[in-house]
Amino acid sequence: MDSGAKLLQEFFGGLVTQTFSSTIGLTDHDLTSYISAMLAGFCQAEEVYKIRDAAGRSISDVGEMLLESDPVYGPAPSFDREREVRRHIGDYTLFFAGMFPESINHYRLRRQRLENLVDFIRAGKESYYIVSKFDVFEYADAAPLFAKLSERFEDCVCGLNMVKNELDVMQHPIANRTRELLM
Repeated sequence: MDSGAKLLQEFFGGLVTQTFSSTIGLTDHDLTSYISAMLAGFCQAEEVYKIRDAAGRSISDVGEMLLESDPVYGPAPSFDREREVRRHIGDYTLFFAGMFPESINHYRLRRQRLENLVDFIRAGKESYYIVSKFDVFEYADAAPLFAKLSERFEDCVCGLNMVKNELDVMQHPIANRTRELLM
């Protein structure tokens, strides 16, 4: 990891830890560290859109990702691929539901958008749950983290929305000037 990526992860680490603790009462270090690393990674577009189909085309639709993750009836060549895609679905849905909820089906009517947001969250929560069931061999140590991410998915979405609000405040010129005057 280069120094810029490390600084970015440290920045998100402090912001996520403080915001999650103060707004939703979530103080789990493993969980906040994972989410901080995900945010830092997702600053790179190629990380957000890293799942590709057999033709090499980047997949951004959660439904297509779900099909891509199927090792029995779909194109996933192994259960390792299923785990990789499911983990990404969890990260992708958590990121967009928490940081950019308005981007989820924003062209539809309000009622349809709400229903689609619920399905979007369900796909992420279920994907983390499936990843948590890969609890043997090299995946055994990580499985409990993904179980927590599944169990606390909605809390993490809310926490990320609060992180987004904090980032908005940090960018506001009046808030920055007030902070400078107080220090």
